Amino acid sequence: MEPAAHLTCVGAPRSEVDEIVSNYWQMGVRNIVALRGDPQGGMGTAYAPEPGTYVNAADLVGGISRIADFDISVSAYPEKHPESATIDADIDMLQAKVDAGAHRAITQFFFDNDVYFRYLDRVQARGLDIPIIPGILPIVHFGRMSSFAEKCGTSVPTWLAERFDGLDDDPETRQLIAVAVAAEQVIDLLDRGVDTFHFYTMNKADMVYAICRLLGLGRSSVEAAA
Repeated sequence: MEPAAHLTCVGAPRSEVDEIVSNYWQMGVRNIVALRGDPQGGMGTAYAPEPGTYVNAADLVGGISRIADFDISVSAYPEKHPESATIDADIDMLQAKVDAGAHRAITQFFFDNDVYFRYLDRVQARGLDIPIIPGILPIVHFGRMSSFAEKCGTSVPTWLAERFDGLDDDPETRQLIAVAVAAEQVIDLLDRGVDTFHFYTMNKADMVYAICRLLGLGRSSVEAAA
C-alpha cells in the first residue's frame, strides 16, 4: 500500500513542520494530505495563526511544495467550511491551495449527494479541474456524528435520522445500517460517474472493509483514512 501522511500546522513553528516534511521525503513518503487543523481552542473557537507558523492550508501547501515534489491532497467543503463567510469565499481558499501546489481535494463528509454535485458545478465554473474526491463517513454512532456534523456545518437529512432512530443500544443493528447507508451513497455516486472515494474509517476499518466487499471495489478505487 502507498501511505499518505496527514499533516496539520496549527500552533507548530514552520521550522518544525519543514523538518517533519523533509523527514517524510527521506523515509520515502511521497503523498501528503495537508490540512490547517482545528483552532487550538477547539472546533468552533476563533482561529488566529501564531507568529512563525504557517497561516493556513494554502501557506502549508506552498511550504511543502518548496521542500520536495510531493503529491499533495487538501480538504474541500461542499457545504463550506464553518469559518468561511460564503461558499464562494471557501472556493477562493481551495483555489489558493491549488495555486500553491495541491493536486487533488478530499471533501468533508456529506450525506446528500446532490450537495456534492452542486459543489462540483461551482468549483468547475471557477476553472478548477483537480479531482474532488467525495468523503464518505460510515456512521458508527448517530448521536456523536450529528454533534460533529453540526460543528462542521454538514447537513443531516431527516431520512437518515429515521434509519438510526432507536438504535443507540443496539450496536450490531446500527453497524449493519451504517454499512448499508454508506454503500447506498457510494452506489449512487458510482451511477453518476464518480469512481474514487475517501472513507473516514474512524478506526473502524472492519466497517469500511465490509462496505468495499459489498460494493466489489478494488484497491485502486478506494482511499481510506483512519
